[in-house]
Amino acid sequence: MNDVQIPTIEFDANKLLAQASADLGLNDFGDQSFREPFEVLVNALETEAKLNQIGRFVQHERVLNTLKNRLRLAEYVRLYPEILEEQIAAPAVIVGLPRTGTTMLHRVLASDKRFFAPLWYEVRNPAPFMDWNPTETDQRLILAEAEVAALLEANPEIAAIHPMDPLGADEDILLLEHSFFSTVPNAFCNLPSYQQWLFSHSNQPGYDYLKLLLQCLQWQKKKTSGNTQNLKWLLKTPHHLHFLDCLFTTFPDAQIISTHRDPVDTIPSISSFNYNLWITQADKVDPYLVGEQWAGMFSRGLRHAMHVREDHIAQFIDLSFKELLAEPIASSKRIYDFLDMEITDAASDAMQQHRNENQRDLRPAHNYSLSDFGFSKRGIEEQFREYREAFARFI
Repeated sequence: MNDVQIPTIEFDANKLLAQASADLGLNDFGDQSFREPFEVLVNALETEAKLNQIGRFVQHERVLNTLKNRLRLAEYVRLYPEILEEQIAAPAVIVGLPRTGTTMLHRVLASDKRFFAPLWYEVRNPAPFMDWNPTETDQRLILAEAEVAALLEANPEIAAIHPMDPLGADEDILLLEHSFFSTVPNAFCNLPSYQQWLFSHSNQPGYDYLKLLLQCLQWQKKKTSGNTQNLKWLLKTPHHLHFLDCLFTTFPDAQIISTHRDPVDTIPSISSFNYNLWITQADKVDPYLVGEQWAGMFSRGLRHAMHVREDHIAQFIDLSFKELLAEPIASSKRIYDFLDMEITDAASDAMQQHRNENQRDLRPAHNYSLSDFGFSKRGIEEQFREYREAFARFI
């Protein structure tokens, strides 16, 4: 990207909307609940994020692409109203702090083709391009491959922290991003006003839009595979900790696979991940600020999730990170029993193959320390005391 002439970027909500419409020749952005968080985000990107030239370009393109996905989704629903008839029944949802094995578990279980899982190229562009043909190479995948390559070129350290795979199962927080109700923007840069808005308003519209996106993806997957059966969705994102009440309102029969690990290990790690994203977008990044924001966000999220689960306790299974690593077969059996599914030979073989091909030691080491982000062991233990006491046997 250093050799590319980057145009002057202006974060203006009305101009972004107009550009998206002009580029596609479409005008319906769907439900209007996105407008306020979209406008708050655009203003924060302009006034708070302190983005460098590349960061301004990347974030402008990301917002513009999100708006275009909304336009295409509304058009697909208009053209194919049967999308709204797709049933999303009893999704299995992996929820836990970041760095508790959620990505590993998600991708291992997604090897079982009885699950629908959102793939990275799908969450980045959930609405197909208007010339989409389910029997031909999907242009969204080609774009996703280029985006992953550019991200890793900008900061190769990211590969050591989180495996990037355009065809890998990935987080539905990237679907929520298309409603503008998500913490994805905060993972890339400092946006305090947007974060404050997000956590002081109901996020239910975002979860309602998430359901619509899953209906559209389910419709697409059936078209692509030729399988007209309703398979079970397998979702995953730590973001749901913050808004578990909204998740249950939208999916009252959701089955939650709750992963656990000591925050002393997880919070510095996720802070390191987000710091490495921030420095691809801005020239001056305070690692202590990154740590403060993300520790505070997840300590609040865990308290919320612990409260909500009290009314849904039968819908949870708890697994420790240590158990997932030491006893993967036994852990899988517990999960399948909880989901009332049989582990078939085909599923076992596929999951074992994924484990063999994606061992952690095949990627670079992720190096960081608590002090890098202003943490101390005692400080994190106190900040997360309620959670650590409640789930001591799992951490």
